[in-house]
Formats: sequence, C-alpha cells, structure tokens
Amino acid sequence: MSTVALRHNRIDLALHELRSPTDSGRPLLLLHALGSQSPDAVPEWADSWPGAIAALDFTGHGASTVPRCGGYSPELLLADADHALAHLVGDDPDAAITVVGTGLGAYIGLQLAGARAPRVHGAILLDGPGLAGGPTGPSSHNHFHLPSDGRAPDPYALMELGRDLRPADYATSFVRLANSGSPADT
Repeated sequence: MSTVALRHNRIDLALHELRSPTDSGRPLLLLHALGSQSPDAVPEWADSWPGAIAALDFTGHGASTVPRCGGYSPELLLADADHALAHLVGDDPDAAITVVGTGLGAYIGLQLAGARAPRVHGAILLDGPGLAGGPTGPSSHNHFHLPSDGRAPDPYALMELGRDLRPADYATSFVRLANSGSPADT
C-alpha cells in the first residue's frame, strides 16, 4: 500500500492506493464511516475487483489533516471525495470510478454520484456510523469546546457530522442527479 497526500486548501488528504492501477477495470474508491478510517489492505470482498482500489481518509479522520476547531459538513467531505475522484481519473473525460461508501461514506458517495454523475459509474452504499437526523433549522445546542490532541478522528468531526439539519429529502436530489446523468444503465 502506498499513500498519496492530496493538498486540498489547507488540508492534506490521505488517499491510500490499496491496489495499483491496471490496464483494465475502473478504479474503486472506498469511503469510510464516521469516526473510522481507510483499511490497510484491500478488503476481502473486493479481491475480485478488476481495477485499481483506493481508499480516502476524510478530513479529520485517519491520516488526513485534523483542522483546528472543526467546521465539518457533508459538503466539505464531498469536496474531499471530489478531489480524490479528480486524482483517480485524471484528465480523461471518459474515465469513471465506482464508489463504495459505509455510513457517512455512503452518504458522501451518494452525493458524489449525483454531483459527478458522468464520472461515477455506480455507488454501493453500505450501512454504518454516519449522519442522524437533526433539527430542521439552526440551533445552538452544540456550543461547547471539545478537547483534542490533534489526532484523528477529530472529536469535532464526530460531533458536527453526527447530526445534520438538512431536510429528509435532501439526499433524494442527489439520487435524481445520479440517475439522470450516469452512464450506468440502472
């Protein structure tokens, strides 16, 4: 396994190349659950995948930078995944990846499939720790200081990403975008 540091604003994202690119097969991007990190090796269930396999540590998780004082949102992690996508497909306009996300990674994988439908040829969404529903409007119940030793997972990530104030149908718009713009048949 080798790790590439992708610079994203002031954050260094850890993209772990679990299997090197091959001449055939689309790359597989693994996105982990909330409070987790990328696996150290290709998961057994992915052994038969014909292409490269990479796993991204989101901001504040695993070997990626832990920012000072939080500021996490699903859209920030979507930008992380988009940065990894750009690295994996390069300049080839016809290149695409498949995404496997667990928990929070599934939610981000769904967003990525909608936001970059022509570049994401399938998203596999697995259950795991992630967002739970929250209030339907801004609230102040989360104003406190979390101690952090600067290591991942960042307690701010766990607190800020554990609840979400977006409406229940927010993810549905990404499903529609993925279905309408994807090169996949279904």
